[in-house]
Amino acid sequence: MYFFIVNPHCQSGRGKRIWGILEHVLKRENIEYESYLTERPGDARKFARKLTRCCQEPRVIVTVGGDGTMNEVLDGLLPGPMITLGYIPAGSGNDLGRSLGFSRRQVRCLRRILFSPTIRLLDYGVLTIGDKGEHRRFMVSSGIGMDAEVCCMVRENSDPSLLKKMGLGRLEYAVAGLMLLRKTRPVKGYVILDRVKKIEFNHIFFISAHIHPFEGGGFCLAPDASGSDGKLRVCVVSNERRRRILRMLISIFLKRRKKRRKGIRVYECREALFHLDRPAAVHADGEDCGEWNEFQVECIPRQIRMIV
Repeated sequence: MYFFIVNPHCQSGRGKRIWGILEHVLKRENIEYESYLTERPGDARKFARKLTRCCQEPRVIVTVGGDGTMNEVLDGLLPGPMITLGYIPAGSGNDLGRSLGFSRRQVRCLRRILFSPTIRLLDYGVLTIGDKGEHRRFMVSSGIGMDAEVCCMVRENSDPSLLKKMGLGRLEYAVAGLMLLRKTRPVKGYVILDRVKKIEFNHIFFISAHIHPFEGGGFCLAPDASGSDGKLRVCVVSNERRRRILRMLISIFLKRRKKRRKGIRVYECREALFHLDRPAAVHADGEDCGEWNEFQVECIPRQIRMIV
């Protein structure tokens, strides 16, 4: 039995049309399924919790939407051996689909889920923030600082831009990043890796923790991230010269292969604590988590059964 959690508003409203095409394929192939269409933020989390609570039979839950929709599904999920996830990227960023090598064609993704599924056990991350220790899961990445502000800027843009309609979400993230780079004030802070190693920085623009390589609509900040090795890649973007940060981001945007880039340092760990001297925006898979000056991240290894 297949259960589809669909965001009809993704990609500036194109999600509804995409789901119509997918549903036509399901009916033509006589596939037994149920669909749940989201109307507001938080619906996907509720649907995922409902579908996985006390589940006693195998279920395939397929998300149709962007990374934010997938994040909500993951956050509401009660993982178990009976639950298998599928994903059909239909957002503006699609970093999870890009990291896993999924096709950009939604019908092709659907056919793979239905007729030639390959199961892979994937990691996920847990973000802990606030005095009460609130938790939020993430599938791709979580970060603090400028990258979170970029995500907020893109998400809050209510105008369905031409870039979104053309599926060029990566370019929209790049434009927002250039705008914010000019006015972002770097901050002092530190990271603690695996509760042992403390590293201090004086000019932090942002820090991100990665399960998968990409974020921000296709920026490969953590090329060595595998998604199933039980480890995080922590990327610290810090330099006193904005031009150096700009050159580094342009190099990543143009997909130039370099082992080391000035302005970014990458560390490997299983858990980390991030601290900044002043509060900054925090995100989980591009979803707003408020403003904080400190939070923790942890990798939960190989607990998500997913069709790839």
